[in-house]
Amino acid sequence: MPNIVVVGTQWGDEGKGKYVDLLSDRVHMVVRYGGGHNAGHTVVLGQKKLVLHLIPSGILHRGVQCVIGSGCVVDPEAFLEERAMLQGLGIEVGNNLFLSDRAHLILPYHRRLEAVSEKKLGDRRIGTTCRGIGPAYEDKVARRGIRVGDLRHREALQEKLNYLVAEKNAWIASQGDQPDVDAKQILSMLTGFAETALSHVTDTSRLIHEAIQKGQSVLFEGAQATLLDIDHGTYPYVTSSSATAAGAATGSGVSPKVIDFILGITKAYITRVGAGPLPTEMGGAMGEEIRRRGDEYGASTGRPRRCGWFDSVVVRYANRVNGLDALAITKLDVLDELEEIKICTGYRYRGELVGEFPAELSVLEECVPEYRALPGWQKSTAGITRLADLPTKARHYLESLEALCGVPVEAVSTGPDRDSTLLDMGNGQPALERWFGKSANH
Repeated sequence: MPNIVVVGTQWGDEGKGKYVDLLSDRVHMVVRYGGGHNAGHTVVLGQKKLVLHLIPSGILHRGVQCVIGSGCVVDPEAFLEERAMLQGLGIEVGNNLFLSDRAHLILPYHRRLEAVSEKKLGDRRIGTTCRGIGPAYEDKVARRGIRVGDLRHREALQEKLNYLVAEKNAWIASQGDQPDVDAKQILSMLTGFAETALSHVTDTSRLIHEAIQKGQSVLFEGAQATLLDIDHGTYPYVTSSSATAAGAATGSGVSPKVIDFILGITKAYITRVGAGPLPTEMGGAMGEEIRRRGDEYGASTGRPRRCGWFDSVVVRYANRVNGLDALAITKLDVLDELEEIKICTGYRYRGELVGEFPAELSVLEECVPEYRALPGWQKSTAGITRLADLPTKARHYLESLEALCGVPVEAVSTGPDRDSTLLDMGNGQPALERWFGKSANH
């Protein structure tokens, strides 16, 4: 049975949640391998729209085990709120959800530190969600973090908290802000969290390994995306975790050898939230129109997303970094009314053609996109599930993306709900059969 990674190829918000939900019927386990509750995976079920921030989207499917891996950072309050929300909707959240004892905790002082730090940066601020993700990863790398497994050892936890809170308050005071983090309150909160959370806590690396050894299929769910990866993204305007396909191995505790297929999720245009360069940004009335038609507001924060034309330089880079086997294009229908659609084919930096996505932010900020203009199809593609029903010009657009990115397009979303998906692109085998085989199902 194949093990598949679903990864974002742009700056996030590509629609990974929909594809994880779509594919979960064919796997035994879904693993979230990085990030925290700053990620918002939106799933539309009929008239219901659910936004999951931490718990894997596979939780909506009976018989699927869901894992929050060791590469994640977990806010106790956010975890409990999301768990309660799902239970309130009648969705089972019990022995089908597992939390790594090696995952790190986001604590109230992490949110406080991030808010103070962003304020201090002024115009140079990163544009984070201020949910404590970055500071939690900082503590992890500095070897002073508190992990989920520490909840089992109250006395040692209390001693560690006393030291850390004193350290954080001293830093907050040094920045001219009021030091108001209280160790006793945090310990009390964690004690309450432990009463519920410990029933989900286990060695998830072993759990995943055993599932694979049994021949069960595992879907690794990425958060954020390639251009937000701490190593390979547009640093410093990135997240603090490994958001590329390679992060699935380190963030889950499995060998890279067990990964069989890597699916890149790619929006038919491009968006990003927060600060940082976006070479093909539309701006003006066109940007506003795409934002309106695509409902481009952050699933976690509600912040308006910046919109741009499709950037093949970005996706070619994502292909190289991740080793993509296929692309799934989302939100094709958002472009339905446009007379002309542009695709960025390359950059020029100070007059010279740039062959690769640049590492230096100063270079990227000066890059001028080169475009290929294609005629729009100006017909509705909403809900289309057969290739023959797509307008000819829409098919030509998809063929152009495939050729420019160097990855086969094997699925296309024509709407937000699960059924509005074209899964047979005429490549000789429908996508689900190619990815899983005819009989793969839990």
